[in-house]
Amino acid sequence: MRRMYYWMPPPYPIYPAPSPTPYQPYTSQPSGQAQMQQPVAPPYMPPYFPPPPYPLRPEDELAMLEDYKRILEEDLREIQEELKSVEERIKELKRMLGQE
Repeated sequence: MRRMYYWMPPPYPIYPAPSPTPYQPYTSQPSGQAQMQQPVAPPYMPPYFPPPPYPLRPEDELAMLEDYKRILEEDLREIQEELKSVEERIKELKRMLGQE
């Protein structure tokens, strides 16, 4: 089944470029204890909210709605046909089981 969407999917969020880490040469520690480094968490990124859809001209909205109605009517016909075939199969199974 086809569905018509009236909005564009949101663009991929733009993340800031990672900041370069300064070069730190390796130095051995005389005490023999290994220094544990804590992992650095990425900066907080707020959720992306797409802008509201732009207002349509009445002519564009009418054309879009008529097209959407046509698609819905096609889907409805397909669903009605499927329903009829399911009802026929139910009757056939009931006859086979002697329930009708």
